[in-house]
Amino acid sequence: MNTAIGKSFETILEENENRIYFQIHKLHINDPHQEFYQEGLEALWNAYLSYLPDKGSMTTYFNYSIRNRLIDLLRRKTVDQKYTKAFQSEFETQCGAGNRNRRNGIGLPVVGRTDMMLIHSPLFELVREGLTTNQQKWVNYYILEDKSVKEIAELEGVSESAVKSWGRQARKKLKDVKVYVQE
Repeated sequence: MNTAIGKSFETILEENENRIYFQIHKLHINDPHQEFYQEGLEALWNAYLSYLPDKGSMTTYFNYSIRNRLIDLLRRKTVDQKYTKAFQSEFETQCGAGNRNRRNGIGLPVVGRTDMMLIHSPLFELVREGLTTNQQKWVNYYILEDKSVKEIAELEGVSESAVKSWGRQARKKLKDVKVYVQE
């Protein structure tokens, strides 16, 4: 029993338990696992042990202690969720189907490339017909096989600037390709 208050903690809990629920509600916290309630209960216990009557009202001190502990827990959970979400995203990028961003090595998810039938389609063959042999090599290695410029240069025995030139020319031609679909 805290001699400064003159009451047992059980009595204080019966009188002030609703303060915990009030603060949870006031902060708009969804607490399905009673985690925030437990934190509030611990805050009430610590406030009970450390309360000094000459410093102010007991109820104000309880409200202050409970609210601040709940806010601290809420902040910790928010930061944890942020890092967890960032980790999950990075993990999915590294382990999932992904394409490399060649500038900084970070993986990026490939969107809509699950069906590789495009490679063998008549439309793709029409597009490839307009490219030179080296530009077709660039498309195969760089786009389809996801090789870096350096890797392509080593495979073909040419300089990196030559591979970059193939890519520039191929991009220009691919950008200008117009396909007409008959209905």
